[in-house]
Amino acid sequence: LSLRRRCECVTEGSDEAGSRTLLNRIYTELYITEGQSEEVNTQHEVEQLETTSKTKRLHDAPIRCQDIFKALPEQHGAIRVVLTNGVAGAGKTFSVLKFTLDWAEGLENQDVHVVLLLSFRELNLIRDEQHSLLTLLRVFYPTFQKLPAEKLAVWKLLFIFDGLDESRLSLDFSSSQLVSEVTQRSSVKVLLTSLIKGNLLPSALVWITSRPAAANQI
Repeated sequence: LSLRRRCECVTEGSDEAGSRTLLNRIYTELYITEGQSEEVNTQHEVEQLETTSKTKRLHDAPIRCQDIFKALPEQHGAIRVVLTNGVAGAGKTFSVLKFTLDWAEGLENQDVHVVLLLSFRELNLIRDEQHSLLTLLRVFYPTFQKLPAEKLAVWKLLFIFDGLDESRLSLDFSSSQLVSEVTQRSSVKVLLTSLIKGNLLPSALVWITSRPAAANQI
């Protein structure tokens, strides 16, 4: 199943058995702002909808999902890791799908060679297995079976990890157990922390989505 076909049709509502419709037909732009919540670790999600005054906003203008890796005029340096944090039903997954679909159709972010969309729900299924980054990608992207390992270091890659709140992986960013080679085998959680910290493929972009209660893992 191609990435484009995976993203172009979605199920409306929370019922996974519901009707499928074209994403571009129903998509509305998610209002994304740059900032961080003072109470993101402890605050109840319903309350968070009503406490925008307690949020430190670094930039009040909305940011299109297609532009989240583009630095603002006053920012210096490139953006490598983005965490999109929002309550259930806010549209985080739809934004991920829209970003990916626009890329696959050649409309946006064409400087990125490959977008790799992985949900934590999928990653949970292999959490007890040992993998290198290359073999992990081959589990979810069979077209990578014949891909030479050195290509991963040459291409500009974007890893999208959707649904951190559903993760059963214990991500430990204080651990010194990291990998730096795409052929080096380790646990899935070590691969992810190595990617996010930049020890593994430091030029790769990483986008993570999460509900507020789980965002403090990053």
